[in-house]
Amino acid sequence: MGKVTGFLEFERQEEAYQPVDARKQHYREFVLRLSDDQAKVQGARCMDCGVPFCMNGCPVNNVIPDFNDLVYQQDWKRAIDTLHSTNNFPEFTGRICPAPCEEACTLRINDDAVGIKSIEHAIIDRAWESGWVQPQPPAQRTGRKVAVIGSGPAGLAAAQQLARVGHSVVVFEKNDRIGGLLRYGIPDFKMEKSLIDRRVAQLQAEGVEFRVNHCVGDVPLGAGNPAAKAVDPKAMLAEFDAVVLAGGAEQPRDLPIPGRELQGVHFAMDFLPLQNRRVAGDPSVPELWAKGKHVVVIGGGDTGSDCVGTSNRHGAASVTQFEVMPKPADPEHNPVWPYWPLRLRTSSSHEEGAARDWSVSTKRFVGKNGQVSALVAARVEWKDGKMQEVPGSETEMPADLVLLAMGFTNPVAGVLDAFGVTKDGRGNALAATEGQRSYFTSVPKVFAAGDIRRGQSLVVWAIREGRQCARAVDEFLMGSSTLPR
Repeated sequence: MGKVTGFLEFERQEEAYQPVDARKQHYREFVLRLSDDQAKVQGARCMDCGVPFCMNGCPVNNVIPDFNDLVYQQDWKRAIDTLHSTNNFPEFTGRICPAPCEEACTLRINDDAVGIKSIEHAIIDRAWESGWVQPQPPAQRTGRKVAVIGSGPAGLAAAQQLARVGHSVVVFEKNDRIGGLLRYGIPDFKMEKSLIDRRVAQLQAEGVEFRVNHCVGDVPLGAGNPAAKAVDPKAMLAEFDAVVLAGGAEQPRDLPIPGRELQGVHFAMDFLPLQNRRVAGDPSVPELWAKGKHVVVIGGGDTGSDCVGTSNRHGAASVTQFEVMPKPADPEHNPVWPYWPLRLRTSSSHEEGAARDWSVSTKRFVGKNGQVSALVAARVEWKDGKMQEVPGSETEMPADLVLLAMGFTNPVAGVLDAFGVTKDGRGNALAATEGQRSYFTSVPKVFAAGDIRRGQSLVVWAIREGRQCARAVDEFLMGSSTLPR
């Protein structure tokens, strides 16, 4: 619980950032984690609140009061052991999770929440520096083989859990590197890819085999890798005792309006991975840059924010971000847990420079010689849940590069169709998360977890589902499981 009166004595302290002008010159992480003393003070603010709603707010159910107290006591080794007991990859969540735990913090009812995410960040970075994160190979092998399709957070979490109880695990990834959207969707300035590489090395030491450039099923969209080798699902089912589908929800939401076919109108995921490849040192990366261009980002979520930050680093002439929904309120405190509070969220990328506007609908793109040069938008208002254009609000603005960042609708159908998996109404793999057949699909010995099952979601939900699915697979193979849910 930290210090008994800590929440009365100490204020929340945010992690510091490098100055804007400095961080826009590079693609490295720029968040400066809390010092040991700062983390201790932040841990001291954790209250003896009786019911730790933060643990329910966290999808992996991190034992937050315990590790807050351990950091307050400066017992960092026990803190990382506690954190790892529920979260395989806290260096991912400590950087890119939106921290629903903090929205659920009891202290937030009338004060600033405990800085749980910053404490998590400090714990895991301290653990790596101290050499406490080591491989945990199994004491004995079960002789069972499991294939995991997809190497994002859900696939990696499932693979690690299954390997640690003795199963032989092979992870198939269609791209040339492991990590899924962690690798090619999250900009390096938010999460450097060396963090993935060291986890991959740990998993390999625990017995996980990785096969990159392996594409299961017909996945033309998002594969981005013409050198990928096709894998026959029937052969996979014959070779492995269980298969875990852990791919992402990669079907982007399109904007079918006049001028959509113009050059310069791209999905966000046509744009962001290219910069990740440049940072990784890949040769011959396609020339899609924002330098010197008027960039318009359509979509107000995290992906749109990533497009803003990347465009600013490219040296865009201007960056504008539109959102069709109304501008959220920005209350000082908004105790609406367990519902996700609607409040104005300003990211570090927005602070680096962007014009933001809400209640704006793009009507058409305007081009010259096949290249987009402007867009026409109008202001909208919402009445009885329906969007209506405000008369006389139509306007035209320059746009040399338009990035569509409106979210993802469902997984690419190729993998699910290749296995013959039944889909739900949204095109995701149909699989329950409770009961005796949790994470089972309609196909024998095929399981599904993460975004391929639940749709576009958070990295922390992917880790949770990967862990839970691993337990379901272990029970299926062995009759019972010692893995935690």
